[in-house]
Amino acid sequence: MSGTADFSGAVLQIRGAALRREGRELWAGLDLDVQPGELVAVLGPSGSGKTTLLRSILGLEPLSAGTITVDGRPVHGPGNRTIGYIPQSRPLPRDTALRGRDLIALGVNGHRFGLPIPRRADAARVATLVDEVGAAAFADRPIGILSGGEQQRLRVGQALADDPALLLCDEPLTSLDLANQQAVIGLIDRHRRERDAGVLLVTHDINPLLGKVDRILYIANGRFTLGTPGEVLRSDVLTDLYGAHVFVLRAGDRLVVVGAPDAEASHHHHDSHHEGGAHA
Repeated sequence: MSGTADFSGAVLQIRGAALRREGRELWAGLDLDVQPGELVAVLGPSGSGKTTLLRSILGLEPLSAGTITVDGRPVHGPGNRTIGYIPQSRPLPRDTALRGRDLIALGVNGHRFGLPIPRRADAARVATLVDEVGAAAFADRPIGILSGGEQQRLRVGQALADDPALLLCDEPLTSLDLANQQAVIGLIDRHRRERDAGVLLVTHDINPLLGKVDRILYIANGRFTLGTPGEVLRSDVLTDLYGAHVFVLRAGDRLVVVGAPDAEASHHHHDSHHEGGAHA
């Protein structure tokens, strides 16, 4: 499909997208609109192309077919400052020569060439972001000695530096305890509500997001389904998607998917209670 499709107010518009890697088609025919203020979660087993989808939106990897439009403009390459990106929570080395606020500052002025020259407006923006993500107590400490949750708060602050219209999150809750998961989700949710930003969030565990996510894009077995959590997280829908018997169970306030094939059992998208072989 050409890049002249109607924008229709969506902050992210994907049309006819296909992704092939190493001779294998991960998925094809994907149409997706993310509206301002909408949170869409992307679920699916490892190797299904979730992270590569985010990289395509960032302009880092080309699609095999189709078009991507962000905030009304076609994606042609990296460096779109209307997009904020929050990566996985991975500890930085203890000897990292940055303070907490320096990491946020990279989002504010890191795109400028030459030696960093402190500017009053930049310093004020960094200070505002430090407060917004609740990092004032540790912003001047070496980042390498901070906890995973504290580091992830700072990554959120970096991603929000340009007040992005679209926020892409790639497993932002990995390795965080429940309290820090809720803190990071709260920051993401507040930004999308206050700024009317769209959010596309890749996760293996939908449970922390239940009650906040608007729709789910579930990719598996070279296919996908898109709908509300109530429409997607059903035994019959996932059984059809995987081509294998899958059961969605409710255990208290948590959802557990049983029987979904996944190449990495420890990273299952709902819980570790599952059975089945490697992902097809």
